[in-house]
Amino acid sequence: MENEVKLTKLANCAGCGAKVGAGVLAQLLGNLKVRTDPNLLVGFDKSDDASVYQISDELALVQTVDFFPPIADDPYTFGAIAATNALSDVYAMGGEPKLALNIMAVPEKMPKEVVHEILRGGYDKAYEAGVIITGGHSILDEEPKYGLAVTGFVHPDRVLTNSGAKPGDVILFTKPIGIGVLTSGMKVDMVSPETCAFANKMMTTLNKSARDVMVNYRVHACTDVTGFGPLGHLLEMAQGSDVEIHLDVAGVDFIPEAAELAKMGVLPAGMYRNRSFAEPSVEPGETPLWQQDLLYDPQTAGGLAIAVDPADADELLRELRKAVPSAQRWGVAAEYRGGKRLFLE
Repeated sequence: MENEVKLTKLANCAGCGAKVGAGVLAQLLGNLKVRTDPNLLVGFDKSDDASVYQISDELALVQTVDFFPPIADDPYTFGAIAATNALSDVYAMGGEPKLALNIMAVPEKMPKEVVHEILRGGYDKAYEAGVIITGGHSILDEEPKYGLAVTGFVHPDRVLTNSGAKPGDVILFTKPIGIGVLTSGMKVDMVSPETCAFANKMMTTLNKSARDVMVNYRVHACTDVTGFGPLGHLLEMAQGSDVEIHLDVAGVDFIPEAAELAKMGVLPAGMYRNRSFAEPSVEPGETPLWQQDLLYDPQTAGGLAIAVDPADADELLRELRKAVPSAQRWGVAAEYRGGKRLFLE
């Protein structure tokens, strides 16, 4: 659709870069009085991706919500990216998303054709995932926003959390890194058309295939890497699991143009928020600054970080290479020795 509205110009932040920083979020949630329930298998106490509530011995509900301002000027692409990102949390828990509700904020003067295209992008991506969008809620706002509240299903005994990693587990990942930097570069026309198309393809690639493969192996923990960046989400995994993680930086698939932009200092604001949160727990070693920056980079609709039993790691990696955009072996979890939680090597 020919569109004169530049959606990204209507937003102060793009995609998951608009996310409230992890450190600030922890303070906002602190001391809130919440109910306990024996059927609540996963809440927000360990910063997990979604909540899980057991319905029966065979069935648990997985629920999550995610929305953000435009990360692409094309409304259809924006809708598809937002839906991909929202669905990802259910996949990270080992579940299958089934139902969704739209969440939308639009400027009063936004053309109805643009709003329709945003919704169409979300509906098409949900259809690809096998998800039914059954309604939603919309409000008027000067800054457009879109996302989904998603409900999925999982067997209670097969729930994956970000807090189950064990010493010796191998950490695998499923998408290349650098999306936040690229979207910052796109705003100032510093990214080639080919890499722009590649970035949009990555952000609209469901984590369904990764989920469908990993559930056949002894995976102990999983999280999708989104707004808090690789190191922010790995830190939550390390803290929740009471382990330390040794990251082989050479094993990380950095997008080449993102690397060039990072070396030039073209970095999103979310990167600085993520660094502020995670850096006190990171031992960077001799890692160059540009690589550190990319490891703090917020990833919109990023891949899955998977902590798998070392006996299954090689086979799972082989299977992932057939199913995901970029299967990577990131490192290992180890017994926590006190002090730093993440080690860049």
